[in-house]
This record gives sequence, structure tokens and C-alpha cells, in this order.
Amino acid sequence: MAGKRRPSAPRSAASAGRGGLTGERLVRLYRLLRLLGTPQKRETLTRRLRIDVRGFYRDLESLRSLGIQVTLDKARYRLEPSPNDALARLPFPDPQLTCGEALALAKGRTAAHRKLKRQIESLTA
Repeated sequence: MAGKRRPSAPRSAASAGRGGLTGERLVRLYRLLRLLGTPQKRETLTRRLRIDVRGFYRDLESLRSLGIQVTLDKARYRLEPSPNDALARLPFPDPQLTCGEALALAKGRTAAHRKLKRQIESLTA
């Protein structure tokens, strides 16, 4: 006889993304965002992504926890922001950089360079 199923801990933006996003999951969420640029039925999305319904809803919840709005209208899911705006919110998995590589990347002038530089400074201070 099977035991009672324990409720899982609630997922947060951190568990869905920032610290727990694998390369495989990033690829699947990226593909889902691209597909959602055009309203589509759940069946179409699950077939094209080669995932089951449970995986679809898990990925949908992950996107929503990251502040990416996906709506259901007339049995079709669609992305509220543009796919590019949504991609800007999708966290990138740890690239496994060496300190030297991170320091080299932090030398630019964009906001991303400054963010990396601040992170390096906070770790080395």
C-alpha cells in the first residue's frame, strides 16, 4: 500500500529560477516562451515541447513565479509581454566561470557588466 504523499514546499522565484535553473530547464522554458509568442492550445504546446501536462503546468508556474505573465483566452495560452521582454526575466544558469573570466567580463560599460562587477566586489571585499 502506498503511503501518503507529502506536500512539496511551495516554489518561489528562487527555486524556479535564480538558484535552481538547469541548462535543460532553461532550454525548455526558452522554447515555451518562444512558442507562447503566438497563442496556442495546451495540447499543441505539450506536443511541440515533448512534455506531459504536469510538466507543462510546472513550467507555466515557473514562468509566472518569475513575473512572466501567461494568460489563457479561448483555450489558448499566450504571453502578455513580448517574447523578448519575457526572456529578459528568465534567469541564466551558472556558467561556471573562473574568477579570471568573470573579471574579464566585468570590464564592459553596460548595466550587465556593472552588475557582474558589483557581484565580484561583494564576494571579494
